[in-house]
Amino acid sequence: MTNERTMPAPTADERTMLEGWLDFHRRTLAWKCEGLSDEQLRTAAAEPSDLSLMGLVRHMADVERSWFRRVLTGEDAQPIYWSDENRDGEFRLTEADTWQEAHSTWQAEIETARRNAARFGLDDITEGKHRRTGERFNLRWLYTHMIEEYARHNGHADLLRERIDGATGD
Repeated sequence: MTNERTMPAPTADERTMLEGWLDFHRRTLAWKCEGLSDEQLRTAAAEPSDLSLMGLVRHMADVERSWFRRVLTGEDAQPIYWSDENRDGEFRLTEADTWQEAHSTWQAEIETARRNAARFGLDDITEGKHRRTGERFNLRWLYTHMIEEYARHNGHADLLRERIDGATGD
């Protein structure tokens, strides 16, 4: 596995640091998936779990969409992979699900997230609300939450990758 991640400068301003750490964690997940076949990326952690690297990428595409489209801008963007009837749809993979589609969708959501966030200051309040709680947030909270979300799932990705081919790394 190659590692093209860059940590933000230790003296960066707050926004640069938050965006830098979020991008670091986005790249970490991509790195954990690097060089694997679709079959390997669909490999579940252990019965009965459906957790897989491809599922994590699909999950993060939906998470990016939820926070940076629905909550931040108030856009009526429906989930990509899950629904109220299929709450874990992003993890329920079939042979038809490909890395190319999952990765492309995830990267498109990241680019949209960057564009949408660029319109807001760290203290600006979201235009949309959380779908379950109705809460609004500032952009600083969204960035911090997304860093936490990626960091947690990158821990899962570490274990999944090690199980697949023994590769480890921070």
